[in-house]
Amino acid sequence: MAETVDVVVVGLGVGGEEVAGRLAEAGLSVVGVEGRLVGGECPYWGCVPSKMMIRAGNALAEARRVPQLAGAADVRADWAPVARRIREEATDSWDDKVAVDRLVGKGATFVRGWATITAPGEVTVGDRAPRVFRATRGIVLGTGTEPAVPPIDGLAGTPLWTNREAIEAETLPASLVVLGGGAIGVELAQVFARFGVAVTVVEALDRLVALEEPESSDLAREALTRDGVTVHVGVKASSVRHDAAGFTMTLSDGGTVTAEKLLVATGRKADLSRLGIDRLGLDPAARGITVDDRMRAGEGVWAVGDVTGHGAFTHMAMYQAGIAVRDILGQDGPPADYRATPRVTFTDPEIGAVGLTEAQARAGGLRVRVGTGQVPSSSRGWIHKAGNEGFIKLVEDADRGVLVGATSAGPVGGEVLSALAVAVHAEVPVETLRHMIYAYPTFHRGIEDALRDLS
Repeated sequence: MAETVDVVVVGLGVGGEEVAGRLAEAGLSVVGVEGRLVGGECPYWGCVPSKMMIRAGNALAEARRVPQLAGAADVRADWAPVARRIREEATDSWDDKVAVDRLVGKGATFVRGWATITAPGEVTVGDRAPRVFRATRGIVLGTGTEPAVPPIDGLAGTPLWTNREAIEAETLPASLVVLGGGAIGVELAQVFARFGVAVTVVEALDRLVALEEPESSDLAREALTRDGVTVHVGVKASSVRHDAAGFTMTLSDGGTVTAEKLLVATGRKADLSRLGIDRLGLDPAARGITVDDRMRAGEGVWAVGDVTGHGAFTHMAMYQAGIAVRDILGQDGPPADYRATPRVTFTDPEIGAVGLTEAQARAGGLRVRVGTGQVPSSSRGWIHKAGNEGFIKLVEDADRGVLVGATSAGPVGGEVLSALAVAVHAEVPVETLRHMIYAYPTFHRGIEDALRDLS
């Protein structure tokens, strides 16, 4: 017999967990369904443990910069205690049982298993002794994405790494090929290189972090090269072979690269084929679920997070969750607005960006003005010395006199980005930005240099 509830949330990554918890706190009867771990990718394999790894690599690099300046010997570090501490601290901070208890404590019902939409408003969980739920208000889909493995000849069936295996590594390989030069690829490449692994990055596009500004790509390549990473851009992997010695990858230019391990970091994909969303009038073969500005995917159906295709970011899932909750509860609030979507590539230096790149703004028909300031030329950059590489780039809609995009790359590029994200989101006039007081000596004061360059 079906159990009647207000809302069923399918998938309890950060977005789904937020929706289920807040709706339950509001007094609705909510069932949250998850077949893996509550919290999803972020706390267990994504943002949290990866940034712990990056922090360890950055600390090691900073320790090396001092002896370099002093002409002393290099600094080495053992990976084993770092890996152990990451596992311990991640487990202490993010535990599936604790997450379930927290959700139940808010009044939601938790069901472990895989969900299938069996009719409009109806969700069935499990094959043996299945439970059937009928949602009177609706269904929320937050099923996330998984690593995408490209169909390269010879790759299937090999013991390749995705980001999950890389994060879980207790011992380091002597060498590593990273296929993919996006944010995940370059972040992990730098970490492993800083702990002594011989790393090679292979990127099919003509530059690293190709969705960002060309200046960001140049900065990322320079940083990785300085850490000993070999970078190949503009070449594809034609085939892969694995044997007892490791991996051999043949490239489209005829060259080959070999390594003990292969990390595939070529993006993520949503698998909608097993959800039964065709019963909701949605396409199970689609790359994602299309939603409107209230997160509605159809009558009585909402979707949040990676599966909506608006960026595989934890902050995006949380943002969309808030909109979906308001809509389900009938509350007022602004619709989704992606103009000022922030993103950070946590390399050293960090590359933060918000809104449009210069190329995107021009392609959109805007009359563009660009201003750039160099971090080493700023007062704080000069004080910082070693490790001060970076820049601030502003993209202005000259007709309206507001910023439509910005990049902040440098030692704390992601933090400096916050001021620029506010400027883009709130459409703060450039003239207002010019007359602000910027604290001295800070990295964010470099925004003034970029503003002067706009003139």
